[in-house]
Amino acid sequence: MNIIQRQIVWGAGMSLLILAVLTASFFTIFPIPGWQDLWETEILDIPFILFVPSISLAIGLIFGLLSGIYWRRRFFAVDTMLHQVEEGRQLDVRETGKELQSIAVRAEKIQKNMAEQAKISQKLANEKAEDIESRMQEIVSQERNRLARELHDSVSQQLFAASMMMSAITETQQDPEDRQAKQLKMVEEMIHQSQLEMRALLLHLRPAALKGKSLQEGIEELLVELLQKVSMEIEWKVESFPLDKGVEDHLFRILQEAVSNTLRHSKSQNLEVLLIQRDDYAILRVADDGVGFDVEETKAGSYGLQNMYERAAEVGGSMKIISLKNKGTRLEVKVPIM
Repeated sequence: MNIIQRQIVWGAGMSLLILAVLTASFFTIFPIPGWQDLWETEILDIPFILFVPSISLAIGLIFGLLSGIYWRRRFFAVDTMLHQVEEGRQLDVRETGKELQSIAVRAEKIQKNMAEQAKISQKLANEKAEDIESRMQEIVSQERNRLARELHDSVSQQLFAASMMMSAITETQQDPEDRQAKQLKMVEEMIHQSQLEMRALLLHLRPAALKGKSLQEGIEELLVELLQKVSMEIEWKVESFPLDKGVEDHLFRILQEAVSNTLRHSKSQNLEVLLIQRDDYAILRVADDGVGFDVEETKAGSYGLQNMYERAAEVGGSMKIISLKNKGTRLEVKVPIM
């Protein structure tokens, strides 16, 4: 039951209650000779005993309806203010009525506190990133590069050679519907998937820091290198604008994780990456046309997704993922620029 229905029921009930009390009081003070007189007395050709309750009920219903509409508008105004706070938009307390003035002022204070918290979070993330980079970057970078070189020079090369050999073998099969041909094709697909897994692993082994590059330069270098190693179409649009070091580092790691998931799971043919600045927000968007997945089910058990959500929150931002079966996946990170 919504607020209008509740107000109508309340108004009708109150009108009938008041009518009963007043009628009882009147007949107690001024008793009537017989109840038959109430039926014989008519107003507008309607017996008095029916006319008075009907008018009272109608007035109650009208009052309840108007009261419900009024309060629904008030609650809608409060909901609109909270939505503006959630979206980070500027509140205009002058547009609210006197009844909601104090609520609007408090909502404006909450919005300012949220902005300050986001600013503090970005500052802490920036200091944390600089500290970690100064103390551990050299050791971590060396170990990552060593592992990447060994995997690339051994396992990756062997997978590539096996893939080429399987392609040559399958091409020599005269009957593609033959059982042996199908099995060879299946093995070829498994080797291809293993290559994608290896490329995703090598992507994870890249140094976490940008090594003096800006986020835009790091993204372009990453995608150009990836474009030379995979068969999918990759498009990107990267705008140039300044960001704090901590924010750049977190966004770059989120992009690495997203691209890695695309290579391993999406089976997509196209990948789009977007980094833009809109309305004092940095927006990073990664979209593919792959098989998609159940976001809620995967989010509960995926360390990679949880890590991306946490990285976005650490810099005062938010992350949304939309995925439809056989329609692809779109990930969007939105971080305020202080």
